[in-house]
Amino acid sequence: MKIVFMGTPEFAVPCLDALIQKGYEVTGVFTQPDKPKGRGYKLTPPPVKKLALQHNIPVFQPVSLKNDEALEQLKSCAPDLIIVVAYGKLLPKTILELPPLGCINVHASLLPKYRGAGPIQWSVLNGEAETGVTTMYMAEGLDTGDMLERISTPIGENETADELHDRLAELGAKVLLSTVEKAEERKLKPEPQDDSLSCYAPMLTKELSLIDFHKPAQQVHNLIRGLSSWPAAHTMHQGKRLKIYESRISEGKGAPGELLDEKRFIVACGDGAVQFVSVQYEGGKRMAAEDFLRGKHFEKGEILGE
Repeated sequence: MKIVFMGTPEFAVPCLDALIQKGYEVTGVFTQPDKPKGRGYKLTPPPVKKLALQHNIPVFQPVSLKNDEALEQLKSCAPDLIIVVAYGKLLPKTILELPPLGCINVHASLLPKYRGAGPIQWSVLNGEAETGVTTMYMAEGLDTGDMLERISTPIGENETADELHDRLAELGAKVLLSTVEKAEERKLKPEPQDDSLSCYAPMLTKELSLIDFHKPAQQVHNLIRGLSSWPAAHTMHQGKRLKIYESRISEGKGAPGELLDEKRFIVACGDGAVQFVSVQYEGGKRMAAEDFLRGKHFEKGEILGE
């Protein structure tokens, strides 16, 4: 069975690696074009491309899939099955209909919940206790295809979106191998999604990152966990931005944003309090909150965010 893999970021790497290690014939990898990164804006290949090249798999990086060139590139790979994992482009009907065994997507949520580009972050932002990975046949809509297999996992009370991302990437590889094996044996049993149970998980924006301490501590904690990699939740202190990467629910009462403990960095919320664990001051580097406080002057009773 010949497989074409479509994926771009780190999340997709374990899935491609699992297919390679299992011995499947991956005849081509489609990924996003290289992008400039770092201070020198050096063109950097996507993580999936790096892995593909290590295994001498042909790599294709079309700017668009909506032209004959991309379609001909795909046809040259003669795929029986196309696997899509966080590729970043919608597949047109001409491609969806190309492989005899269809196009299968690995999505980081328990569909039909959290369709869209940010399922991992939004499951944390919304305080979900559980999430998972779903494989599905791809359709022309956004994450609307028939479900194939699902695997669930609890979300830790202090788990960040970054940590959850890494766990789901490994779970995704596991459920993908099971799905591919059943596809090859023609044993898949597609299940239509119930659209009434769906919700959308859009891409994150910087506008989400400002902490509102009038909200309950649990919501503030969820915001910090959910935005841990980007853009990072933040508040203001003496006119400077203070990013918060990790936190814990704590005890205490006070005015929203009031610093209750200047040594342990506990801040009051509308209901309860949060303790900052990992922070980064504007112009500085990320560090443990306790280390940060040793070098900065914070006074008990001052209000953050003003």
